[in-house]
Amino acid sequence: MSAALYLLSTLGGYIVSSFLLLKCPTLLHKKKQQKFRCRHISHRGGAGENLENTMAAFRHAVNLGTDMLELDCHLTKDEQVVVSHDENLHRATGVNINISDVKYSELPPYLCKLNVTFEKECCCEGGDDKRIPLLKEVFEAFPTTPVNIDIKANNNRLVSKVSELVKKYNREHLTVWGNADREVIKKCIRENKNIPVLFCLQRVLFLVGLFYTGLLPFIPLHEQFLEIPMPSIIMKLKDPEKLPRSQKFVIWLADTLLMRKSLFDHLTARGIQVYIWVLNEEKEFQRAFSLGATGVMTDYPTKLKMFLDKY
Repeated sequence: MSAALYLLSTLGGYIVSSFLLLKCPTLLHKKKQQKFRCRHISHRGGAGENLENTMAAFRHAVNLGTDMLELDCHLTKDEQVVVSHDENLHRATGVNINISDVKYSELPPYLCKLNVTFEKECCCEGGDDKRIPLLKEVFEAFPTTPVNIDIKANNNRLVSKVSELVKKYNREHLTVWGNADREVIKKCIRENKNIPVLFCLQRVLFLVGLFYTGLLPFIPLHEQFLEIPMPSIIMKLKDPEKLPRSQKFVIWLADTLLMRKSLFDHLTARGIQVYIWVLNEEKEFQRAFSLGATGVMTDYPTKLKMFLDKY
């Protein structure tokens, strides 16, 4: 009887402590401090309004008043850091070459139309700017705008070159970088500990596990930004009638487990910003912010700006 009482009291103490620290994490953890707090994030500069990852897209988003530019980086054969989502340029330019196999001067221009990845059967028609830009051009053009960099390749030189550019343009306090791959995150941390990092996929799963076991409030976290998708948007990208029941269940389960207000509130109380991607409709914006997300990443910066101004 005494053993059962001891077990119950221990479990009760753990549950109460976990609940208290979930609500008040600064009792145990020092709150992380960042120089920027972003609500409006332009995905690839706003891939639904201008050709993705072009200077025209970035200028349009910044002129609208975006809080952050999200972009992707690769390294050319002559070790120039370029802003491009794809390593192979067939989708974006119609030319079947890899960025790492050619010099920067040899890169082809973008096509006149590009699919908007997170919109079903939707294309964006570009203007005159079809050039793949250098990362340093973005830094030079927007010296005070925070930039979210997706390091697209597990490449030591790419990580090193991006770090060099961030330091050269004095942007360690205006940059967050990372990748879904844990190895890339490790390299980013080793290369430059002063640049905040995103949670990789493995750490996101670990974070969710800690949350549902009640351990999260007790565990220190190195990362400063959680950037996750809203799983339910997958349904609009596919034909729901053609999705097998098992796949619908997986999407529903992932959405239920990830989209938790208590999780987001806990992280933001610890100074960890929560970004949800890639949302392009008002009802999606509304849901993300009502759940406590710090920011929303969108292909349509004008639409998100109108929503924020309205609400």
